[in-house]
Amino acid sequence: MRNTMTIARRELTTYFNTPVAYVVVPIFLIMTGGWLFGTLFLQNEASLRAFFTPFWGSMTPNFFSAPFALAIFAPLVTMRLLAEEQQTGTLEVLMTLPVTDWNVVLGKFLAAIGLLCVALLLTVAFPITIKAMGPLDGGPVIGGYVGLLLLGSFFMAVGLMASSFTRNQIVAALISLAICLFIYFIGQFVPLLPGALIPFFEYISISYHFDSIARGVIDTRVVIYYASLTAACLVITQTTLASRRWR
Repeated sequence: MRNTMTIARRELTTYFNTPVAYVVVPIFLIMTGGWLFGTLFLQNEASLRAFFTPFWGSMTPNFFSAPFALAIFAPLVTMRLLAEEQQTGTLEVLMTLPVTDWNVVLGKFLAAIGLLCVALLLTVAFPITIKAMGPLDGGPVIGGYVGLLLLGSFFMAVGLMASSFTRNQIVAALISLAICLFIYFIGQFVPLLPGALIPFFEYISISYHFDSIARGVIDTRVVIYYASLTAACLVITQTTLASRRWR
């Protein structure tokens, strides 16, 4: 555990010693906050619906909601975690140290989660501002943030997995972005699918699971859904790293 935390601290420090944190986090805040308060001023509605819901209304995508912003945020944060190590050759050096593959995977994953928590913490200003304008139901706010943390953790695991596949950071970001956006948008096309396929694609859609938790209902099935997908991505990442020892 100590090795894992050492790697996590090193990676988290790297985020703030390079432009990554100072570029990616503001982009996330601008995407979410700009749309939220733009909606507030245009429609005169003090609501966090535009911030939390993956899709706003029945057919109109809320492109700059927090779930969509996370699908952009995660690939930018994770693309360098393992790809850069492979490109510079430092991954081989790291593997010679008394650390396991899981130490590396979990350490880098925790660092990405740390930056995610910083970004989400900064958005607390949004509900505080909304509350200053009128009544605010705390249940959906808490549920929404729990959902964002679960969804963000899954997207970070996807990004870390993609970063383990290649030495090129751009390729890693594109792979991660494609997976995250597919899972994000698949819910919009569920009504167009044949009836037999709807349950499967509805289950893998994040909007189907996120909507309930964003309403303040923290269902254990939703937690298990996100935790299982996150764990699966981390296992694939560890397996990819382990396979490099035999090359």
